[in-house]
Amino acid sequence: MPTRRLHLNVGINSTGYAASSWAWPGTRWNRFADFEHYLHAAKLARDGVFDAVFLSDHTALQRDATSRPLHSFDPVVLFSALAATVPDIGFVLTASTSYNSPYNLARRLASLDTISGGRLVWNVVSSFNPDIAANFGSAPLPARADRYRRADEFLSVVKKLWLSWDTPGGPAPEEFLWTAETARRIDHHGEFFDVAGPLNVPIGPQGHPVISQAGASAAGIDLAGKHAELVYAALLGKQAAARHGAAIRERAIAHRRDPETVRLLPGLVPIIGDTREEALRRHEALHGSAGEDGLLASLFRRTGMSVDPDVPLDPSVFAWDEGQDGAVGFVRSLAELTADEKLTARQLVRRTEGGHRLLVGTARDVADGILDWWADGTVDGFTVQPPVLPDDLARFVAEVVPLLQAEGAYPREYREPTIRGRFALPVPVPPTGAAAVGVSPVHP
Repeated sequence: MPTRRLHLNVGINSTGYAASSWAWPGTRWNRFADFEHYLHAAKLARDGVFDAVFLSDHTALQRDATSRPLHSFDPVVLFSALAATVPDIGFVLTASTSYNSPYNLARRLASLDTISGGRLVWNVVSSFNPDIAANFGSAPLPARADRYRRADEFLSVVKKLWLSWDTPGGPAPEEFLWTAETARRIDHHGEFFDVAGPLNVPIGPQGHPVISQAGASAAGIDLAGKHAELVYAALLGKQAAARHGAAIRERAIAHRRDPETVRLLPGLVPIIGDTREEALRRHEALHGSAGEDGLLASLFRRTGMSVDPDVPLDPSVFAWDEGQDGAVGFVRSLAELTADEKLTARQLVRRTEGGHRLLVGTARDVADGILDWWADGTVDGFTVQPPVLPDDLARFVAEVVPLLQAEGAYPREYREPTIRGRFALPVPVPPTGAAAVGVSPVHP
């Protein structure tokens, strides 16, 4: 095993990653609206020494009323409450660059990062759902290229703001609490934003929140290469995962970043049983079916395919292009997997769940599947998406985590207080002079 450690984050959205999880036997259907449900999940994650809990987010109620509502509580509000109650665990918080303003979001995230002791990760999204746009005015959803240009500028502004007011420390000042040298205007004037600064929250305990990103289009990969420190992605095959990591690190080099400061943590859906057969039946039950034919019917219904389930799929059935309005990553991952491995539809339904890599089997099977991708450096870890919360998270913590720890891959306790320390990421530092990042001083 390599000397580096395995990283695991865990999604705690709603009632679980499976659409039918709200109705799972033995659970409360409306727990998605109960804070205690999320508190219990966060405590379970801490018991499992997860690096962080993760919330995806859309500022719109989904249209499919038969599925659990994946997004409800505002992540900033929910994580603020959890951070005050659950120690150690980090928080991967999703917020859009399309429907926020840089100063307000920078202030909210910096506040939570400081209050939590440096435990915040910002998962950057540009929002691809037209329903979100409809909640913020009459303007339609901007084109992908416009959204990504805005996201790039947004990130640049926020990072400047986060480093604009030095952390208070040392002996008490004799007169001024801040000066032109310690609180610096950023005076940003760009295509989308005009922001003076400085931020009215000082630099926090880890410099600034860790930045995560998940786009799989060419623009998304370039944005990740320029800004991301953690990368969340839909990657179904090991070859595709290796290519994706290489592409992001190549863009990091192009943007004059150290490629070794990027951590790849794709999504993973574990379905665990005492035997593989039991796990397979659980997988089928999550789709409301009593056999594999139900899984195939679900796949055909979602994709519109009508093919022989035992003939290798033509990857072209998963058509995608860089200009499409919806997310590229989920469709692209299907095309890449079927091109790399020549899978039939019957095989495919056992390899993916909700767009992410699926591992079905015993706890040992799941642990081995995790270690396979991690041990040779293909990935740095995974973002685990339990199908049913809290049941599947509790089982993962009780059965899979000890196996990973026994292999020497995964920690038994928290050692580093900040997320940056945990992921061995460099701490951002303020500029040595105004000219270093194009800022100008402000006088008290």
